[in-house]
Amino acid sequence: MSFKLFLASTIAAQAVLCVSTPVFAASLDELVAAAKAEGKLTTIALPHDWCGYGAVIEGFKAKYGLEVNELNPDAGSGDEIEAIKANKGNTGDQAPDVIDVGLSFGPSAKAEGLLQPYKVATWDSIPDTAKDAEGYWYGDYYGVMSFGINKDLIKDSPADWADLLKPEFANAVALAGDPRASSQAISAVFAAGLSAAGGDVAKAGEAGLGLFKDVVAKGNFVPVIGKSASLAQGTTPIVAAWDYNLLSWRDTLAGNPPIDVVVPKTGVLAGVYVQAISAYAPHPNAAKLWMEYLYSDEGQLGWLKGYCHPIRFNDLAKNGKVPQELLDKLPPAEAYSNAIFPTLDEQAAYKETITKNWDSVVGADVK
Repeated sequence: MSFKLFLASTIAAQAVLCVSTPVFAASLDELVAAAKAEGKLTTIALPHDWCGYGAVIEGFKAKYGLEVNELNPDAGSGDEIEAIKANKGNTGDQAPDVIDVGLSFGPSAKAEGLLQPYKVATWDSIPDTAKDAEGYWYGDYYGVMSFGINKDLIKDSPADWADLLKPEFANAVALAGDPRASSQAISAVFAAGLSAAGGDVAKAGEAGLGLFKDVVAKGNFVPVIGKSASLAQGTTPIVAAWDYNLLSWRDTLAGNPPIDVVVPKTGVLAGVYVQAISAYAPHPNAAKLWMEYLYSDEGQLGWLKGYCHPIRFNDLAKNGKVPQELLDKLPPAEAYSNAIFPTLDEQAAYKETITKNWDSVVGADVK
């Protein structure tokens, strides 16, 4: 594709929100030049200890010399979507170029005309089940919902979701987000429900709400967003979060205090996140270059260093591109053997159930 055609397609993608054909990459050199002309990339909701994003962002900056404007690192997936909606036509620093959201948010954002399509050079090595065929969104990494436990304060770690009801866990249990907006927190409630409902996906949303209602009634729930600092300080001695976040926190805290990361015996939920470019991106070429970097071998291994299984993991492993020392740091494979990957329809259903009914059923205002 010529550079003129590339620029024309970019303009068309911004002007017409629901284009029928995807915007393909120009040559990488042309894309780099166009991105450098824009000079900046605006991201949102990328904590540096999430999936190794701190190092990934620094790698991108070092490779291409672009400024990265980082908005609200602690935002949830719902907040990211709202940031696009609130900044339509805004070319300033508050408008995100790219988003990283829970899988269920990709199709709904596409349907609302909030995304623009783009296919990276490594498109064919992304599994078909983890991407929109037109290129509006595609999976980036996945992990499983787990418990992070401060071992200075919790002697016997919970082994399963029902254990969170035990009296020894009074004022101890927290979610890593607001379950009315955060994909991570919604997923934790659903995973608890999978366990309570014996693996019945259709009943898991309501069952998860019921379990957390009981956790609140027992006095075990802490309505604070669980983070590395609150886990270490003891404000939230047990945090339900993605394994990659907890493993990263464990390493960062380096034994002060010691952190146990436990994959529950039942309700083992696998979560896929997706990347997408805003239809209103002020820096569309920088956004496309960011996508190219993330889905290159370098970007994918950057996520793996942060304990996230990159979406191209099988392709990288097959071609001998995953260093053994990275594989050795991951939890044993058997912990993931019973993992459940809900379909998009199932995710949409439990997301609606949990976000709409958390207040009325559980009644805890998580902040």
